[in-house]
Amino acid sequence: MLRRLTNNFAPLTLAGVALAWFVPGAFTWVTDGSHRLLGQPLLSVFLGLIMLAMGLTLRFADFRALVTMPRAFLVGVVGQFAIMPLVGFAIARGMGLEQGLAVGLILVACCPGGTASNIVTYLAKGNVALSVAMTMASTLVAIAATPLLAGALAGAYVDIDRWSLFAHMVTIVLVPLIAGTVLSELLPRAASAVGEVLPLVAIVLVILIVGGIVGGAKDLIRAHAGALLIATFLLHLLGFGFGYAFARLMGLASREARTVCIEVGMQNSGLGSGLAKAPSFAAQFASASQAALAPVPAALSAVWHVCIGSLLASWWRRRG
Repeated sequence: MLRRLTNNFAPLTLAGVALAWFVPGAFTWVTDGSHRLLGQPLLSVFLGLIMLAMGLTLRFADFRALVTMPRAFLVGVVGQFAIMPLVGFAIARGMGLEQGLAVGLILVACCPGGTASNIVTYLAKGNVALSVAMTMASTLVAIAATPLLAGALAGAYVDIDRWSLFAHMVTIVLVPLIAGTVLSELLPRAASAVGEVLPLVAIVLVILIVGGIVGGAKDLIRAHAGALLIATFLLHLLGFGFGYAFARLMGLASREARTVCIEVGMQNSGLGSGLAKAPSFAAQFASASQAALAPVPAALSAVWHVCIGSLLASWWRRRG
């Protein structure tokens, strides 16, 4: 039952976004800052829990295993932080997006791969071990890469505080990820026991975050629907396409190329939404309306990447 629910994350995400559109209050409590846990906004807590869940599925041996597939691993990580940020910047420039939308699109493009990519890779008959390794590695690399890349590219629109973004990445990504891995190492049986439900927990939390952003920005989405939908669709369509082409160009076999394609095309949209929603990030905008627009591209990107990814997975699964 749990596996069936996890494998249907695409329709679950779409259902969550649809519900958030018609019943915003069912989701906005996650993102509006009105609820706090241990002094932290609920959104930051949920992002930390997602990273903790990822950590609980890992062991220190997984980090050492990265050396067994250096070529595919390096192609994937380079593709993640070269292709997507440049594509995001090019779309923002080419479409002439206004400040908030442009910064939000670039920010999510600079984020690491999402955990849902591991599920899509499994369904697409890709290399799941490589997918997990790439997600883990890109998440770690993103702690430094995301602030640097976002600062360089989104800096064309607004002065990005790289150190604040870096500190936020450490708090909600690095610390819980390491904590989860340590717990997995110290309590392997307990970690294994909860391992089956962790992907579903992560998906539910992402849906709540995305739904909260969509529900809270309903009027903004309606006002900018055309540009938003086209820009986020192009970001992921080109990400998947260039990811696969780059992997094949670098000599990877079809199975590994599928994996790289999926990892590059699927971003951690929940993290992108959370970073853009942070008060310290919003304070960088001169206009409150532009600051409110910044988290929206990440929320919509979650819809597009699961749709495109699931369609690709179905096609590849049929091909074998």
